[in-house]
Amino acid sequence: MTSPDNAATPLAAPPWQDLAGGGPKITRVRTILTAPENITLVVVKIETSEPELYGLGCATFTQRARAVAEAIDSYLAPQLIGRDPADITDIVNSLFVSSYWRSGPVLNNALSGVDMALWDLKGKQAGLPVWQLLGGRCRTAVPVYGHAAGRDFAEVEDAVRRYVEKGYRYVRCQVAVPGALTYGAPSANGSEAPTSKLSPNAWNPDAYVRVVPALFAHLREQLGDEVHLLHDVHERLNPSQAVLLAKALEPFSLFFLEDLLAPEDLGWLPTVRAQAATPLAIGELFVNPAEYVPLVRDRLIDFVRCHISAIGGLTPAWRLANAAELFGVRTAWHGPGDVSPVGHAANLALDLAAPNFGIQEQHVFNSTAMEVFPGCPEVKDGHLWPSDAPGLGVDLDEELAAKFPPVEPLVKDAWTRTRLPDGTVQRP
Repeated sequence: MTSPDNAATPLAAPPWQDLAGGGPKITRVRTILTAPENITLVVVKIETSEPELYGLGCATFTQRARAVAEAIDSYLAPQLIGRDPADITDIVNSLFVSSYWRSGPVLNNALSGVDMALWDLKGKQAGLPVWQLLGGRCRTAVPVYGHAAGRDFAEVEDAVRRYVEKGYRYVRCQVAVPGALTYGAPSANGSEAPTSKLSPNAWNPDAYVRVVPALFAHLREQLGDEVHLLHDVHERLNPSQAVLLAKALEPFSLFFLEDLLAPEDLGWLPTVRAQAATPLAIGELFVNPAEYVPLVRDRLIDFVRCHISAIGGLTPAWRLANAAELFGVRTAWHGPGDVSPVGHAANLALDLAAPNFGIQEQHVFNSTAMEVFPGCPEVKDGHLWPSDAPGLGVDLDEELAAKFPPVEPLVKDAWTRTRLPDGTVQRP
């Protein structure tokens, strides 16, 4: 796809394209889907006219992986062929508006994969890690939090203690609610006795609001105040329940309470803020940095908690971190298993360079994933440690990746259709 006036000029080339000199140009853009941990990951590879110079980015949206791949392969790739990969800002802005109807998780994950790959390329061209391009490091290593879960309070306590023994100072704690399916926790003892005959093993928010404060009372009594404790609500409460939970948890000094409200209910945040001092981390489901504006501007949250693929990549995430710093809001990027090692490396780069870093969620990749993605970030002593490798520092063994094809869509996603005791579908 080229201009009729100049066959050497790419479709979306800027006016200065012909002034760019003889540097490398983008020759190929493609997506690679792989599932070394049985979670479909979407990786973007941008190749250039310079042999062996390529960039990798994470575009993972597990629930709609093939839709993201199609958006990249059919719509973004043709606009990139022939472009100078150095023009990250112009490329990202032009791709963002190219669909006219813009934003949304599919388009922004697609854009994010391209954006990260361009940063990876730029780092390799400069011979520097991406965190150096962002201004250098602000810390020696990046503290992370692990996930402690159990069927009862004692199991959660034991899990927290194991993390502390390994050097962790931050631990997210989730406990099962007896008789109900509970996010982030195994089935409780006695779960064979459901709380509802209308919807067996449904999510029970009333029981949850009673159980969680009791969990943290137990943990503080047994563990003291030295370890930072976190909890993820996963937007599963109605607003009045959310207010009650934030107030009930206040005595236990959580490091943060995550996704207390669904995006559709964020108008209740001023009410929560007025009644509870529990720190809040919000935004895992945001798909546009602009959604953060009222929350950061009005100081309604303490941590921006976004999935950097969903909001468009490293470029908007870095700008968001800079804006949040002006309002005393810290970062806590999303980092589960459905972020590829490339995406975790991008999180790490942001974490190292941001003065207002708060905490990083960890995912410990298995040995297979680490073989598929050489250079995968590793955790030691409760911290992520950076390397000096240029770019994002993570590669992809395509031959090995092909041995782990994407999983069938929606096979493991029943949790996205959580139901209440009466059978009503509830937000996950």
